[in-house]
Parts: sequence; C-alpha cells; structure tokens
Amino acid sequence: MTFFLQNMVNALQWGSFYALIALGYSMVYGVLMLFNFAHGDIFMVGSYIGLFVSTALLGLVGFGVINLPTPFMLGLVLVLTLFLSMCLNSFVGMAVERIGYRPLRNAPRASAAITGLMIGIILETGNLILLGAQRRKYPDELVQIGSTPIQILGVSVTPKKIAIVVVSLALMFALHQFVRRTKWGMAMRAMAYDYIVVPLMGVPINTIALLTFALGSALAAAAGVLYGIAYPVLDPYMGVRFGWKAFVAAILGGRGSILGAGLAGFLLGFIEIFVAAFFPSTLRDLIAFSIILVILTFRPHGFFGEPYSAQLRL
Repeated sequence: MTFFLQNMVNALQWGSFYALIALGYSMVYGVLMLFNFAHGDIFMVGSYIGLFVSTALLGLVGFGVINLPTPFMLGLVLVLTLFLSMCLNSFVGMAVERIGYRPLRNAPRASAAITGLMIGIILETGNLILLGAQRRKYPDELVQIGSTPIQILGVSVTPKKIAIVVVSLALMFALHQFVRRTKWGMAMRAMAYDYIVVPLMGVPINTIALLTFALGSALAAAAGVLYGIAYPVLDPYMGVRFGWKAFVAAILGGRGSILGAGLAGFLLGFIEIFVAAFFPSTLRDLIAFSIILVILTFRPHGFFGEPYSAQLRL
C-alpha cells in the first residue's frame, strides 16, 4: 500500500504537467478547429521565461529592493514568477496566433498544421541561438522551497509536490469557471459549438482566437514554471517531449472538454509512473500509448467529446 501511495503522489505531480498543457491544445482545437502543434514549444518558452523572471526577481532581492523575511520573500518571488510568466507567455501565444495562424484561417487544415510545426522549430532554434544548447536550471533558492520530505500515512511527500498538484487543480478550476460563467467564456463555447454561424451573429472571431491562445499559453507557462521548480533541468527540446503527449491527452479527453483534457492528462501521468514502477522504463511509452489506443478504439471521440466531434476531425 505504501508503494502504491508513493507512486500515486508522483503520478499526480507528473499528470499535472500533462493536464495543464493539454488544456491549451483542447481549447484551441475546440474553438478554432485547429491543431496548434507549436503549443509544446510554447510550454518550453514559458518555462524559460519563468527562469529569467525568477532570476531577475532574486536579483532585486539581492539589491535590497524586496526586503522581507526569507520564507515570505522566497514565496513572494515564486508567486510573482508564476504570475508574470503566465502573463508574458500569453503574449507569445497571441503573437503565434496573429502572425502564424490567422493568415491561414481559411486555408486547408494541413497548411495550418505544418505551420504549427514550423513555428515550433523556430522557437527551438531561436532558443539555441540565443542561449546555446546547454541545459539550464531554476535558481537553487526556489528549487529548495518545500523540498523537505514529510511523512503522511507512511508515504514520503514533499510540500512542493502537494503545492504543484493544488496549484494545477486551482488553475483548471479557474479556467472552468471562466469558460462557464463569463461573457467571453460563453463566446468561446458558442464558437466551439458552431464555428461558422456564431461569427455571423456578432461574436468577434479574432478576439476570441487571441483570448483562446492567450489562456492556453498562460496555462502552458504555469506548467513550465512548476516543472522547472520540480525538475530543474531545462533544454530547448523539452517542449517536444511534453507537447506530443499532452496532445494525445487532449484528444483522449474529448474535443474542447476542459474536464476531459485534465482527467486525460492525469491518466497519462498515472500510466507512465506505474508502468515505470513495474516494467523497464524503456517500455513506458509503448505500454502507455497502447493503453490509450485501446481506449480510443472503443471511444473514438474521447472521454467527454460529443460523437459529432469525431466526424469533424475527419
């Protein structure tokens, strides 16, 4: 039981990253019927933005601009890093939509998909040119926050893992409330229901597209910062590894479903962690994707997708 609970905690943390990234894929596809294959690299950019923001804030602390007791100061730096990274990365997402995707809105979907791949390559190459190929890590002051293990029911858990899961769930809940209870969220849901008719009724499609990309990119940045705090090893190609798996989670969750993308992200995290616990790690992706293939065989429109969404994907 202790072994199971320990891996359960690890799976919750790992699945949090997939879930936050998958939400961006799901929203863009649900609203605009577009596969944003650059989203994984937007996650990478958000993680690097968090690195630079946290370094700058700690520099201000070193110069005495921020003068608080150490625990409060580091907590404030971490919260500001998360908030500012989400804001700045949302502008990256909006730039991708405005420059890369908007001119191709009426083009064949294959053209937009190829454009997404090229944008991802541009982001990766730009990172390599500006920063080099060496891996980087978040400042030790932030990485060590909440890293002292505590025992809960015989399971060794760090407060950092608990905080990552709680913050991820809070962001998902906030997005759900935004989509369900605000005027802009209603417009996004209407666009997802009928992409052709809703713009004819006065809904500004360009504004909704920018908002969708901004929200998805902000959540990707949150995932990037949380990942950088938990696993402080960043490289220019980290977005490829996480992006494609999060994309699979978005499809598994169902077209445009926030709940489905979140649950599928956690499910993928659970599968990967428990497969690695019982089998050689080299079989992790094979077994995980085989299980997902079986699920999609019996439920091709995903957990919470409508049957017609499977037809629209064709």
